[in-house]
Amino acid sequence: MTADKPKGRMGPRSGLLGLFALFVAGKCSYSPEPDQQRRLPPGWVSLGRADPEEELSLTFALRQQNVKRLSELVQAVSDPGSPRYGKYLTLEDVAELVRPSPLTLHTVQKWLLAAGARNCHSVTTRDFLTCWLSVRQAELLLSGAEFHHYVGGPAETHAVRSLHPYRLPKALAPHVDFVGGLHRFPPTSTLRQHPEPQVPGTVGLHLGVTPSVIRKRYNLTAQDVGSGTTNNSQACAQFLEQYFHDSDLAEFMRLFGGDFAHQASVARVVGQQGRGRAGIEASLDVEYLMSAGANISTWVYSSPGRHESQEPFLQWLLLLSNESALPYVHTVSYGDDEDSLSSTYIQRVNTELMKAAARGLTLLFASGDSGAGCWSVSGRHQFRPSFPASSPYVTTVGGTSFQNPFRVTDEVVDYISGGGFSNVFPRPLYQEEAVTRYLSSSPHLPPSSYFNASGRAYPDVAALSDGYWVVSNHVPIPWVSGTSASTPVFGGLLSLINEHRILRGLPPLGFLNPRLYQKHGAGLFDVTRGCHESCLNEEVEGQGFCSGPGWDPVTGWGTPNFPALLKTLMNP
Repeated sequence: MTADKPKGRMGPRSGLLGLFALFVAGKCSYSPEPDQQRRLPPGWVSLGRADPEEELSLTFALRQQNVKRLSELVQAVSDPGSPRYGKYLTLEDVAELVRPSPLTLHTVQKWLLAAGARNCHSVTTRDFLTCWLSVRQAELLLSGAEFHHYVGGPAETHAVRSLHPYRLPKALAPHVDFVGGLHRFPPTSTLRQHPEPQVPGTVGLHLGVTPSVIRKRYNLTAQDVGSGTTNNSQACAQFLEQYFHDSDLAEFMRLFGGDFAHQASVARVVGQQGRGRAGIEASLDVEYLMSAGANISTWVYSSPGRHESQEPFLQWLLLLSNESALPYVHTVSYGDDEDSLSSTYIQRVNTELMKAAARGLTLLFASGDSGAGCWSVSGRHQFRPSFPASSPYVTTVGGTSFQNPFRVTDEVVDYISGGGFSNVFPRPLYQEEAVTRYLSSSPHLPPSSYFNASGRAYPDVAALSDGYWVVSNHVPIPWVSGTSASTPVFGGLLSLINEHRILRGLPPLGFLNPRLYQKHGAGLFDVTRGCHESCLNEEVEGQGFCSGPGWDPVTGWGTPNFPALLKTLMNP
């Protein structure tokens, strides 16, 4: 949808420049992201200043209305004890609630038009505007910004970014939350591939996690598949030059999908699917979402980020804000360190996740693959939470390993499983009891200075994250590990439960956490052994949090026992 022009007559071009000059004149400016990241991430280098005439795509997050009311509605539609439970909002309902005020729309559009912005497009909720400007125009518009070309990451990704803070005219302060496309560098995947372990003899053993191993461990039968006939679908998102190939999916199902009904291809790709080499991350997500959530229609959101100014995660959020009919379950293997993002950006993205929850979408995010994380603050070590894993409006998935890596046994902590306590979001009421119990009873708590005990605690659940087989670029690849694996597995099982609910005339699960914590993890295998990694210093010696009975910040409530979880989540 193209941005509406402000009402009233506009003068010639010189009049627009005069209007723009009024916006930027003097020192009346403010920084919408005062604590924004200004560090060049490790492994990235500058290639020099960007050409002043180079085109940039920037996204302007317009100030929303009624965010507090939106939060109240999320609680009401997600709490089984509420009379509004399951009565989800439509996209149009959400748009009516949060869309910016007419004054905000008019002010921002007039400002961008005066700056020479072109091809501005909005979304249904009207709270984002994406526009094209030249580097020269953008640097004039965003005082202080200085765009450079950068390259980095394993795939030698290119990006045009400004390490310098930007300021907006003070008149825009009530109207713009942040501008996307300036600061945030693409995160790199932390998937790991282990060398194949050596074990004497193979009788009765498995040599890596496959769909049949998952189905055996989590007690799925051959009949636990989608019917293929209901209005039920699931989705995963892939970013940053990560693509899947249809031929890899077909080969994966040929090798590993012979004992259960499944769909042979992705039903819909939203966005652009690249033609380059397949990425292990993208291949893994699609293959295990479609084998765990077997025979359920699957969408892939592809935001490759090939244009150097794009922020793919932000593009994914815009897609959700522009589609009336969406899959019920979305899995995302993406995250950034909380401290690398401005609080303004984090709070606004959290509102976008809240909008999805109000619409009855189940969003699952990987907890990360760095354990509790670690960073140095004023010379002292602290754990390092990850976002969006730390958002109170998503269900975050940690990781486990088999106690015996070659047998389908009980699970223990996968030491890389991300988890901890947010430094941004306070602890939500739904997890108050569980987290308080953990903090008061765990015999292995790290020093209190390492984490914010009053913050949102994560993960909420877990699944196997160690030793997967993936087919990518026609090659079966063994021993791939990370919470990028556990997340689509858990998402696929929730899609199967949604199938049962829809067939019985019940609403889809929606935002799962209030119910999950009310049920105290019923339907899940409690993981009580193991700790995850953290700072390698004398004080904690590489150990973060440890698992224990009930909820813990390593594996959440535990891993799925499908028939028991189905029973738990079918009533009401």
